[in-house]
Amino acid sequence: MKYSIRSAAKPVQAIAAIMLLQVNLLIAAEPPQAQSAPANNQTTQPAPEAPAPATNSAATPAPTLAQQMQQAQQNAIAPQHPFHIELPHSHNPLSPYRPSEAPLLDLTNSPRLENLIHDGKLYISLHDAIALAIENNLDIASFRYNFPIAQTDILRTKAGSPANGVNTAIVQSSTQGGFGGGASSGGGGSSSGSAAAGAGGIVTSTLGAGTAVASFDPFLNFKSFVDHTVTQEGNVFQTGVATFKQNTIEGLANYSQSFPMGTGLQVAYEGQRFANNSPYEAINPSLYSNFQVTLSQQLLAGFGISTNERYIHIAKKNLQITDLGFRAQVIATITQVENIYWDLVNAYQDEQLKERSLAFAQRTLQDDQHQLDLKAIPAMQVTTDQSQVATSEGDLTVSRATLRLNELLIKNAITKTDSPVIDEMPVIPLDKTGAVDPNASKSIDDLIAAAEKNRPDVAEDEIAMQEAQESLKSIRSELLPTLYVYGFYAGAGIAGPKNPDCDLSADECTSVLPTGFGGMFQNTFNYSSPEYQFGMNLSINLRNRQAKADQFRASLEFRQKQITFEEQKKFIRFDVRNSLFALQQKQALVEAATKARDLQQHVFDVTQQEQQLGAKSSSDTLAAEQQLTLSESLLSSAQAAFEKAKVDIDRAIGETLERTGVSIDDAKSGVVSHE
Repeated sequence: MKYSIRSAAKPVQAIAAIMLLQVNLLIAAEPPQAQSAPANNQTTQPAPEAPAPATNSAATPAPTLAQQMQQAQQNAIAPQHPFHIELPHSHNPLSPYRPSEAPLLDLTNSPRLENLIHDGKLYISLHDAIALAIENNLDIASFRYNFPIAQTDILRTKAGSPANGVNTAIVQSSTQGGFGGGASSGGGGSSSGSAAAGAGGIVTSTLGAGTAVASFDPFLNFKSFVDHTVTQEGNVFQTGVATFKQNTIEGLANYSQSFPMGTGLQVAYEGQRFANNSPYEAINPSLYSNFQVTLSQQLLAGFGISTNERYIHIAKKNLQITDLGFRAQVIATITQVENIYWDLVNAYQDEQLKERSLAFAQRTLQDDQHQLDLKAIPAMQVTTDQSQVATSEGDLTVSRATLRLNELLIKNAITKTDSPVIDEMPVIPLDKTGAVDPNASKSIDDLIAAAEKNRPDVAEDEIAMQEAQESLKSIRSELLPTLYVYGFYAGAGIAGPKNPDCDLSADECTSVLPTGFGGMFQNTFNYSSPEYQFGMNLSINLRNRQAKADQFRASLEFRQKQITFEEQKKFIRFDVRNSLFALQQKQALVEAATKARDLQQHVFDVTQQEQQLGAKSSSDTLAAEQQLTLSESLLSSAQAAFEKAKVDIDRAIGETLERTGVSIDDAKSGVVSHE
């Protein structure tokens, strides 16, 4: 009797299952108004460390975990010393001749990092990742040294020396996207190796070429010596002695300095003391001094402030380029950190999905094993479940390895030094999605205009064009002949005591000269023995081939820079369009993936209900759950790609710092004080 009742109930259950399936298919065909109820507890309840899902309630939402931790950090962050290096300066007269050492490196991670660690895990939001990158990223830390380096160039050029230049190439060594990526550094330098046609593969530029610039630093030179000479004389009538002995003490002092107008000043003084054993000298020892002042002025080549201060102008332009290059470096680093963060979020969510899928497969295997023990299902069903568990375990292993890699990448980008504790510490991303980016709704013309206004590389190119134009003017001076006028004045003084061994006549042994150094100095400067001269010097290169070649090459290189400038503007327009198209495409993919996930969720719910009614087997439900996991994984990947597309369009139009709230002053100091 029991058997007949159970047999009669089976058609009723089948009919009910078929009707329920038809009703559910009709519901699935309509656009979902709200997300379907989850199939199990693991579908909606995230892990304890996962970010809390957003709610649409009209009431004031409870603060998220990210907001709670950021609020706790505001008063917990310890002070940090900002980066600041000044050029050595001292009133000590010996300071210019002593070496100066840069401050020691500070390779400790900022206190902000320690404040984000709780229960052995690193809880980090996107804001935290950016702030840590500003404070700890080594690429940015290395670039900060370019500012004092540029200042040393200014100091060097004020002395009349050429600028060494500043390397403003963007470096992304600590924000690579995987183990295969090496350090990349762009740059505006010429190529090297076999691709360059210069000597040894080095191609020089005509930037800053022109007439030689003399040193603007004053030079003071001293020279002195004591000489003793003994000469055997073959003719005693010349010196009066057969062995002539002479002692000489001489001192020379010279001061020279050049000025930006092409003016040169030279002051020289020479003092001598001669003593010998000749009886033919009226004074012995004899004292002699000479004073000379020479003033010269270039009139053609090398004339003018613009020509002689061209190195200073280049160094100051390089400082401006360094400032813009630092902004570009910060934008590049923040962009990479944001991309790494969203890859971390994707990997984290994917691991959660794979853990849920494995747990569901294991429960299904346990249920089917129990059914097999009751001989209610065939053994093949359990074998299928075991295969699915093995597949889920493999997927989870791959997902965990991907998560560990992304944790390593984010740690590498936000720390200065490795720490065994931090290296093995799990990273919990607190932000699931980024803020809404208004650039998706702007017109392409507005975006291009913003890029041309905000991007630092545009301003760098404009400054480079200004440098090239100024170089064209200064190099023309080299074509001119060299013509300078000069004025010369000299005074001399002689003194010395009477020679007691003088063997000449009384008149010849008599001297009216001063006997001491004081009289010698007085005669040197009292215009008693003056010499003055005015003159000019003209030098003409009759073919002038080197100067002509350099000048024309500078003109050709300027045309090349104009082409490069136009090419850069075209690239910016292309870059903005490409970023906008990618943003729109990724947004469409998110919408499609969301619909696919919702539909797959509905299919899973229907399949699970039909399994409870007996119309579907556990294999059908397990397959539906796997498809649901796959659709959710695709949605997570699409969402991460969409967030990275928003990051890229901010970079393309130069608004990364504004969107992320980063202060360039904080980036220069290495301490985030503007929250």
